[in-house]
Amino acid sequence: MDLTKLKSRFLEIFEGEKENDVKLFFSPGRINLIGEHIDYNGGFVFPAAITFGTYAVVTPRLDGKVALYSGNFASDGIIEFALADLAREDDEPWSVYVKGVIDVFIKAGYDINQGFNAYIEGNIPNGAGLSSSASLEVLIGLILEDLNGLSISGVDNAKLGQKAENDYVGVNCGIMDQFAIAMGKKDKAIKLNTDTLAYEYADCDLKDYQILIMNTNKQRELADSKYNERRAECDAALELLQTKADISYLCDLSATEFDKISDVLVEENLYKRAKHATTENERVKLAIAALAKGDLAEFGQLLNGSHTSLRDDYEVTGIELDIIVDLAVKQDGVLGARMTGAGFGGCAIALVHQDKLAQVQQAIAKGYQEKIGYEAEFYVASIGDGAHKL
Repeated sequence: MDLTKLKSRFLEIFEGEKENDVKLFFSPGRINLIGEHIDYNGGFVFPAAITFGTYAVVTPRLDGKVALYSGNFASDGIIEFALADLAREDDEPWSVYVKGVIDVFIKAGYDINQGFNAYIEGNIPNGAGLSSSASLEVLIGLILEDLNGLSISGVDNAKLGQKAENDYVGVNCGIMDQFAIAMGKKDKAIKLNTDTLAYEYADCDLKDYQILIMNTNKQRELADSKYNERRAECDAALELLQTKADISYLCDLSATEFDKISDVLVEENLYKRAKHATTENERVKLAIAALAKGDLAEFGQLLNGSHTSLRDDYEVTGIELDIIVDLAVKQDGVLGARMTGAGFGGCAIALVHQDKLAQVQQAIAKGYQEKIGYEAEFYVASIGDGAHKL
């Protein structure tokens, strides 16, 4: 992203602002290498920040108002509101995430009195499942910290971003996306215990392989998807399993322990959702161990197993994701592939030998166009740093 162009665009939109007053911020998107739909079930996840993300050009203002403009949603024009009135509007556009973060910061006791102008533009494909909303939430947290002279840890910024999404936006997401975005490090993935928030960085040494992001271009809106329904099913399954075991989360059970008491889940859907959570948690631990010992073939097989479970037991993939993953795993030079993110469209990732990237991409693109009728998009992911001031 050209920062000079971003600044120029800001100065065009917000006439009268001075270039010397401008501050620049960046917040990445994320991919999750493995561990899907278990960040709200107390499991381990293995995400990483990527070099695509959301940029903000900001100047402070003294009238207690916030004015926003998005280069990605230019037709919305300038959206303005007062810090003293954060009520959610009917059909609120993307600004709902900004208002939500400010609202939870104030309710958490932070003194937020500095208004601002912000030009925001991202190069994360919208609706692709690379966490553009969490990227924006963490970005706003960073801006509030800087402009109001606060001291907020990356972990707390992530927690507040999640709270904004849960309580204000109304999407019952887990902590993983915001955590990876706030805490990411270049060339590192994060082994995160979503129950305790204990974490450690792991070298993401993929040797001669690269992560290919495959965007199905099937749009999905989390709030309107079956995401909250899946969470409710997990909660219902947990309640039944708690009659047999002293657990707080589904992922407190190993797959073997789950098998021993799963007869209490007479409803097939509840059984399948809980089975995914327990087996996926074990795949994460195996995948991290495989990566640590440099066994990329095993790592790839675990990616495949994750997708199968998300398709058959959690039922969050859909024809587009299934076709693009199926096409990928059939290609020479691909060790494994899986959907990443919430599902119901969006993106999948594949572990591809760097010498085969072009031909793999070409083959998947051709097959996908033939079967789905429109084009997929492809990006090679680099693992980058978390949110920061530029």
